[in-house]
Amino acid sequence: MNRRTVLVLAVIAAVLLIFAAGSIRQAPWSGPAARAVAERGALSDAEKANVEVFEKVSPSVVQVVTQTAANPLSEEQEGGAASGTGIVWDNDGHVVTNNHVVQNASQVAIRFASGEAVRAEIVGTAPNYDLAVLRIRSARKLPPSLALGSSADLKVGQFAYAIGNPFGLDQSMSSGIISALKRRLPTSSGREISNVIQTDTAINPGNSGGPLLDSAGRLIGVTTAILSPSGSNAGIGFAIPVDIVNRVVPELIRNGRVPTPGIGIVTANEAVATRIGAEGLIVVRTTPGSPAERAGLRGVDMSTGELGDVITAVDGKPVHRLSDLADQLEQIGVGKKVRLSVNRDGSARDVEVAIVDIGRAQ
Repeated sequence: MNRRTVLVLAVIAAVLLIFAAGSIRQAPWSGPAARAVAERGALSDAEKANVEVFEKVSPSVVQVVTQTAANPLSEEQEGGAASGTGIVWDNDGHVVTNNHVVQNASQVAIRFASGEAVRAEIVGTAPNYDLAVLRIRSARKLPPSLALGSSADLKVGQFAYAIGNPFGLDQSMSSGIISALKRRLPTSSGREISNVIQTDTAINPGNSGGPLLDSAGRLIGVTTAILSPSGSNAGIGFAIPVDIVNRVVPELIRNGRVPTPGIGIVTANEAVATRIGAEGLIVVRTTPGSPAERAGLRGVDMSTGELGDVITAVDGKPVHRLSDLADQLEQIGVGKKVRLSVNRDGSARDVEVAIVDIGRAQ
């Protein structure tokens, strides 16, 4: 085959390739096409309620970031910072969170849902209730405060919602129900919080200090703890009831602390009372100079082990443990008197005792 023939064949092959390419471009696409988006119906009533609660409440839920003196807070870098959740309480820039979120903090910052971050200062703490109040130093515009509900009329089985920052994932919402009421929760101060709300709403590290809400978007509690072997949500979470929050927070704003009502006694735990068959709260000893000592209450005789007074009721309401007494003293308040029903040597009698702020002496 000569050179001329080879050239002619090459030209013919090129023409055929061009024609084939043109044919391919002009042929309609016969492969799978992107599917059309189907129209959906309206959201269900339950979905609408969830969306409404989130949109109404989430702007007022903030992230609380704290650091200790050993690891100063940086506006650019927050590595190693502890993170929790907070609730905008009022138009004066007060934010409510847990005491354990800001405990030992040297610096505190608040991040809003908008992304704006500002400094905050600690106004007051109440370790007995695991509550703290912060004040925002400056912000362009404060979100509205949350509507308050009541924890007195809650029912087991009603819906509950939590919004917070689990594991630092801000503006996360979870839902569930109220699983139980009137739980007791120990605090780092050694006292118990009464009437605590139990919920299966997902609560994880970082949710602390955030709101527990009812289906109307009202604040019914402040999330504070979980019961979990793994440290993550196991369906048992706890919230401080809003009725306690609404009593404690104004005190913290006014005075930076909350009075600790007491009468000046040391008591035995209920296990001891059960073991020896005592019905009530065993007085182990009275504090020198306390209202209990002045009222003549008698503790255990340490030389013989003989029981002294066993408190059976406070203003006519039965007492079985120290938290029962503490609840009644808190409701009556510092500066007033309380009537104790006591059993001594098998004889019942009533004793009137003044309530004082024992926290002042601590």
